[in-house]
Amino acid sequence: MQQQLSPTVFLMGPTASGKTGAAVHLFSKLPVEIISVDSALVFKDMDIGTAKPDAATLAQAPHHLIDIIDPTSAYSAANFRSDALKLMAEITARGKIPLLVGGTMLYFKALAEGMSGLPQANAEVRARLDARAALIGWPAMHEKLALIDPVTAARLQANDAQRIQRALEVFEITGEAMSSLFKKQSSEVLPYRVLKIALVPSDRSVLHQRIAARFDEMLKLGLVDEVKMLLTNYPQLTPESTSMRCVGYRQTLEHLSGDYAADELRDRGVFATRQLAKRQLTWLRGMEDTLEIDCLQADLNGVVLHRIKEFL
Repeated sequence: MQQQLSPTVFLMGPTASGKTGAAVHLFSKLPVEIISVDSALVFKDMDIGTAKPDAATLAQAPHHLIDIIDPTSAYSAANFRSDALKLMAEITARGKIPLLVGGTMLYFKALAEGMSGLPQANAEVRARLDARAALIGWPAMHEKLALIDPVTAARLQANDAQRIQRALEVFEITGEAMSSLFKKQSSEVLPYRVLKIALVPSDRSVLHQRIAARFDEMLKLGLVDEVKMLLTNYPQLTPESTSMRCVGYRQTLEHLSGDYAADELRDRGVFATRQLAKRQLTWLRGMEDTLEIDCLQADLNGVVLHRIKEFL
């Protein structure tokens, strides 16, 4: 039965691991369509700080689920799963292979395992949590989460407001820890034969160098001006907006608010991106049936192509 299922490929990895370059190469060599698995790339007008593929790249290798909502909107793992399943069915019907590429591991998890058991967002509960956080701070909220859901708290940074809020919200609505609900969920099996590829660095310090170089390039390209433009064009944006919690944008917003100078913005942005990569690698280590490929090797794109051809 397994062999009768249509194939799909998950191309996962931390930020700056070469996912986009590999995906574009695969698009030129295989009958694939690319679905972006990135919680930041869904936002329109957020191009520099998200390292969004440029227009020439997207013309060469179109990506689904890029630029689909305004920065004032929210997009959840449940939204992604619904959209991705629909796209995958359409791609398969066209005789193509869905190639899902990105670094938002919660989206990959939601797609592979389902979302049953997790409640929808509740504006009233979130407002109450935000008010509490304004009084005591997110690190203190993280400590509260550690008491009720130590498993989830252990994989979150103490200032990861968005995810801490979600975990506390789930507990307040259901009375159960998010980690427990994930374990209990009896979701439908993804109706595809899946190859999970994880691009991981053999030398973490080289990845850190890439991250620093890329953030420097973002600043050079005008990240600060991009955030100023967003605040002008979308006056509803606040530091609590989902889009403004993205790595790089949060730090730039704090800089523009006068919290720290430009040189500190660079250091904080690089550090936050390194922390993001660390979390992504932690997720990848916990995923089952994953083929790890060293993202630092010279012929990365050729190696990835070879392994996918073997799978197909």
